Amino acid sequence: MGVGISDRGEGRPIAVVVLAAGQGSRMNSDLPKPLHKLGGVPLIAHALHAAGGLSPARIVVVTGHGAEAVEKTVADLAPWAECVRQTEQLGTGHAVLQAAPILADFAGDVIVLYADTPFITEQTLAAMQAARARHDIVVLGFEAADPGRYGRLILDGDRLLRIVEAKDATAAERAVTLCNSGLMAGDAATMLRLLATVGNQNAAGEYYLTDLPALAMAEGLSATAILCPEGETLGINSRAELAQAEIAFQTARRAEMQAAGVTMQAPDSVIFAQDTWVGRDAEIEPHVVFGPGVTIESGARIRAFSHLEGCHVSAGAVIGPYARLRPGAEIGNDARIGNFVEVKEAQIAEGAKVNHLSYIGDADIGERSNIGAGTITCNYDGVMKHRTTIGRDVFVGSNTMLVAPVSLGDRAMTASGSVITEDVAPGALALARAKQVNKPGLAIRLMERLRAIKAGRKG
Repeated sequence: MGVGISDRGEGRPIAVVVLAAGQGSRMNSDLPKPLHKLGGVPLIAHALHAAGGLSPARIVVVTGHGAEAVEKTVADLAPWAECVRQTEQLGTGHAVLQAAPILADFAGDVIVLYADTPFITEQTLAAMQAARARHDIVVLGFEAADPGRYGRLILDGDRLLRIVEAKDATAAERAVTLCNSGLMAGDAATMLRLLATVGNQNAAGEYYLTDLPALAMAEGLSATAILCPEGETLGINSRAELAQAEIAFQTARRAEMQAAGVTMQAPDSVIFAQDTWVGRDAEIEPHVVFGPGVTIESGARIRAFSHLEGCHVSAGAVIGPYARLRPGAEIGNDARIGNFVEVKEAQIAEGAKVNHLSYIGDADIGERSNIGAGTITCNYDGVMKHRTTIGRDVFVGSNTMLVAPVSLGDRAMTASGSVITEDVAPGALALARAKQVNKPGLAIRLMERLRAIKAGRKG
């Protein structure tokens, strides 16, 4: 028997099962399909993000092809998730059944997601869970513009009688345009019990998750389908589909940014990651690329051809053009990071400037300090990283090498071309370069000698 009406609906604990075992042969790749990137993050990250919106009590990821790599990524993205392997890919029903040992003692609902279906929203998953208040099994469907290869949902009113795979459908069933997304929700114990009875008498010889609605109906349980926009159900099976999904993702993110008050002169040239956050009245110039983990505060300006990842840019700061911010870069209010400047694991305080051709890594730069063109923090000794500390109102002359660990006190100064290997006291001027010596006429004599040598070799 199935669950009673009192055991359905919102408020019950939720377990999410993410199917990520398929080979993805049409991707023609050594990389498992769930690890191909969309919006700067692996496909499976999108499924885990949507699942997280339900505040699930459990997340189970079913792995198979490339299991070790997928499991490592899952551990990085969602350390609380549990992974289980499907050693043979015998269909979706068989895949979900691999979660049975983990969910054996779970009293709540299960929602089945797919690692290669990245556009499912938290709102849609919440609607599926809400529909559980009225039905034992809930399937997510959509009206397909081209039903083609999709499984068909056969309904009688709001009752879902069965799901028919396209390869097993009759001509009349293929004429149905209401299609199956693959997502399903139901009581955990009921779904796992029914799955144990699923057979593989079908054209593919597989154990279909889609057999559950018919099995539920046969037991007197109820099944239904709720609908979402077709675009939400887009699955990724090839590189061409991945590229189309990226276009759809970027188009949606750009629209969201503009609606939130972000200025973009050429939005089609800006690339966002899944988690990019940009505040109101920020400005993003053309050809800017955001990797994962970027926050841009209100009023900041990201100039053209800059690349940012894992960084935070505060209000009023200006980045670029042609700047690179790497993970750990913290840019303070009204700071300036200019053209061909790279910043990594560094704190750039309010009003500080690094305007030209510099590398600032593993460093702290104080308020209003000015870092001259060509300055480099020499942070790596070949084995370990070391930190450079620069105080407030410091002026670092052009082409200064700061050999870490080293510190410059407030209002200190370095002479251009210096190699700084010792701490500089507050207010001091550091000069660390060889004395210039001029040799009259030597340049001409040297060039004449070199030309003579060259001519002799040719002869």
